Amino acid sequence: MRLRELDLNLLVVFHQLLIDRSVSKAAENLGMTQPAVSNALKRLRGVLADDLFVRTSLGMDPTPYAVQLAEPVSHAIATLHGALNRHDHFDPATAHKRITVAMTDIGEIYFMPRLIERLLAAAPGVSVSTVRSHAGLSEGMANGDVDLAVGLLPDLQAGFYQRRLFHHRYVCLCRKDHPITRSAMTQELFCKFGHVRIVAANTGHGEIDTFMQRAGLVRDIRLEVPHFVAVGHILQNTDLIATVPERFATSCAGPFGLTTVALPLPLPEIAINLFWHMRFNRDPANVWFRNLMFELFSD
Repeated sequence: MRLRELDLNLLVVFHQLLIDRSVSKAAENLGMTQPAVSNALKRLRGVLADDLFVRTSLGMDPTPYAVQLAEPVSHAIATLHGALNRHDHFDPATAHKRITVAMTDIGEIYFMPRLIERLLAAAPGVSVSTVRSHAGLSEGMANGDVDLAVGLLPDLQAGFYQRRLFHHRYVCLCRKDHPITRSAMTQELFCKFGHVRIVAANTGHGEIDTFMQRAGLVRDIRLEVPHFVAVGHILQNTDLIATVPERFATSCAGPFGLTTVALPLPLPEIAINLFWHMRFNRDPANVWFRNLMFELFSD
């Protein structure tokens, strides 16, 4: 027999009759009328050329052929039910899942401490893997290798959802007893001291560098690094200063004995968004993790 010759809804009725051994109970549990269940059983008997169930004093007993069909039909229905309802629920307390998020090192410094603290408490089976944004990020998110991305990512347009987390505001970061903290900040003073420049092309921080250049701020760049990780270590023992996001400054000021000073001119605030691919918009794990990010970090 070919499956196209069989109304698969009849197997749902068959499966329920196996459970209830009663037409009336099966009809009640399926939300059908008794005549409808009886008619479905009649049709299935005709297609399969077997009585399937025989009425006895104890109810509807399955025939040997029905017993033979019972396990594979029950397994198939359970498999289909699980597949069709897999988006219904995600329990972080019991789930075992790895979430991959594209972000910069400054994102790791800012997001990870609070995020991991929450996961350890509320979702002990959920782990996080971070990757850097790269040329194949769009494809990686489309095929599920990367679940989410955080930052200023203008290339993620068609096929992606995004939601604002917050705006990056920028400050001048230096050691607490730095000479720059003793006077009112001016552009001349700002340009007098040596700077650590974090080279971060195609990010919000790269946009800030471009803006300062256009504004005519000629900084004395003494050190360029490709990431933020070493900035605190460098500033705590030198007279160098750095222009960094306020959230990053807050994260490392205490551990490294640093402080912040207002910049001599207003810089544009950089929008930091959370991105996900439309294929996973209703994926329960993705939805849960997005909501957790919004709860912890959204302005």
